[in-house]
Amino acid sequence: MVVIRLSRGGAKKRPFYNIVATDSRNRRDGRFVERIGFFNPMATGQAETFRVAADRLAYWQGVGAQLSPAVAKLVATQKAA
Repeated sequence: MVVIRLSRGGAKKRPFYNIVATDSRNRRDGRFVERIGFFNPMATGQAETFRVAADRLAYWQGVGAQLSPAVAKLVATQKAA
């Protein structure tokens, strides 16, 4: 099954997450099919905190991909804003 989830990057104590479409059996930071956005919880000032390609998100959901709980929360907050 394809799942859209967060893949951690960044340095120690400075997380940065890519939002990726991947097979659910792959490791968290392992192989992925496509990078569709990012989430930067440490962003300050004018830096962008969250971005996702809405067209690619809709495509992957259309072919049956499931959102992880964390990504579902992020997308819901973006739609509400």
